[in-house]
Amino acid sequence: MTTQAVPGTQNAASAENAGGTYVTIIGAGLGGLTLARVLHVHGIPATVYEAEASPTARAQGGMLDIHDYNGQLALETAGLLAEFRELILEGREAIRVLDVDGSVLFDKADDGTGVRPEVLRGELRRILLDSLPDGTVRWGHKVSGTRALGDGRHEVTFADGTTVVTSLLVGADGAWSRVRPLLTAVTPEYAGMSFVETYLFDSDARHPASAKAVGGGSMFALTPGRAILAHRENGGTLHTYVMLSESREWFAGIDFGDSAAATARIAEEFEGWAPELTALITDGETAPVLRPLNALPVGHRWDRVPGVTLLGDAAHLSVPNGEGANLAMYDGAELGKALAARPDDVEGALAEYEQAMFTRGAEAAAEGTELHDLLYGDRTPHSLIAMFTGDTDHGGDQAP
Repeated sequence: MTTQAVPGTQNAASAENAGGTYVTIIGAGLGGLTLARVLHVHGIPATVYEAEASPTARAQGGMLDIHDYNGQLALETAGLLAEFRELILEGREAIRVLDVDGSVLFDKADDGTGVRPEVLRGELRRILLDSLPDGTVRWGHKVSGTRALGDGRHEVTFADGTTVVTSLLVGADGAWSRVRPLLTAVTPEYAGMSFVETYLFDSDARHPASAKAVGGGSMFALTPGRAILAHRENGGTLHTYVMLSESREWFAGIDFGDSAAATARIAEEFEGWAPELTALITDGETAPVLRPLNALPVGHRWDRVPGVTLLGDAAHLSVPNGEGANLAMYDGAELGKALAARPDDVEGALAEYEQAMFTRGAEAAAEGTELHDLLYGDRTPHSLIAMFTGDTDHGGDQAP
């Protein structure tokens, strides 16, 4: 096994000797990159290790609504608000809810007054990457394990057998974090539902009925335990998420290696729905991708362990609630600020960061559970419409 020092060891040593900090970040998602950027703004050196081979190794997901109370604040801390505003896709805050027969139950246009503008995740990641010094991100470094060495130091082992040793390790490596076991034995559990993801391209010309159904922003077609969700991305690209409340064993019975068979099996669950809705499944132009939903226990936390912490999904994975990317970036920005504010008291900075992070993560997870009940529970879609309109009494009494 080859052992290498932390890249830039002399810089790290001189920083630590001067009472400074050198940070090793695992994961080049939005949270890890935001942390690296905020640290860079404050002159604190960091290296990010990422399993992907390059920034373009895979598609980076779909649209994100970036909130004014967390995600945008993180970008402001990172000094990237102007770059972020250049990415906003106008009109994408429009929302519509359809019945299974295609009739419109709720329709809200994007009037330009919203506080959750939509951007493409890949573009947001790009501006973060572009804001970092060359060499900050080390691509192709998949973590195979981590271990404590004592005195707050930790060793990270990569799949190629190389290692790094660091006195400040941050796990920004998502749901199945390899850093999390240093802090807790708790692992995510299946949330009882999964999404199947696909795309339609050039939809206005080639799939006009589906494009009209989706509209200019987000579309929700819902019944208890079943949903077709879609989002208009760039131009005529429609990104579809098909939700099914089924066990892992049920999904295991579908061969997703056979795209045609998998698509047909998923479409069976929506027999009788409007053809412009089911076409979002059957006309999909990419292979259907299964996305099981997993979550950590709401309110999960750990005791302070010297020299290591987590952010984003690694720390507080929950069912999708619109907060995941925003919280990850906010975690990164807050951790960066805490370290910059207390350069001579890293443990105090980590403790301060974690206590606030535990609270906001638990609150977001609890709100996410409530949102999922509105989306997929017994009273949907009327419970969701009631949330949009503020008519909670009607939504609570209305049968689906």
